[in-house]
Parts: sequence; structure tokens; C-alpha cells
Amino acid sequence: MRHTLLISLIPALVSFSTSAADNTLQAGKKLVDAHCISCHASSYGGDGSGIYTRDYRKVRSLNGLKAQVTNCNTMLNLKWFDDEEQQVVQYLNHSYYHF
Repeated sequence: MRHTLLISLIPALVSFSTSAADNTLQAGKKLVDAHCISCHASSYGGDGSGIYTRDYRKVRSLNGLKAQVTNCNTMLNLKWFDDEEQQVVQYLNHSYYHF
């Protein structure tokens, strides 16, 4: 009886987890689109996303990505909370870096 109940809950937990991850990625994308792309486009050209994929990019690890997002947050005085920085890190990692 216990095994049946536990197994029946697994799809709901997986669905919740996927939904939470999707929400985090969407929140990160929204922050990047609102605050990062225009700055990157003005300094790098194009739509700005090439800064993430260029051969000589500065970010080479997940810790480096976290540090760069924190640096941008501080330098641009965005006043993001830690969870917002983490959303941006997760979005950029998922979309461009794949660490």
C-alpha cells in the first residue's frame, strides 16, 4: 500500500520541479532582457548575446559566471537580490554556457 502511494506522487513532484525550473529560467531571461542585452549590444554589437559565446569570453566556469553577474549587478547598481542574481546565472548557464 505504501509503495503505491509513493509511486503515484512521483509524477506530481517531477511536474512541480520542472515548473519551478521553468519559472526560474523565465525570470532570469526577463532580467537579462531588461538589464543586460542593451549594455552588451552597445559594447559588443549586434543583439548583445554574442558576448556569451565569443571565443575569448572571460567567463569559463559556473563560479566565474556567478562572479560576473554579481559584478554587473554591483557596477550597474541594479540592486538585484541574491535570488535574482541566481535566476540570471541559471538562465545564462542554461541558454549559453552549459557548465
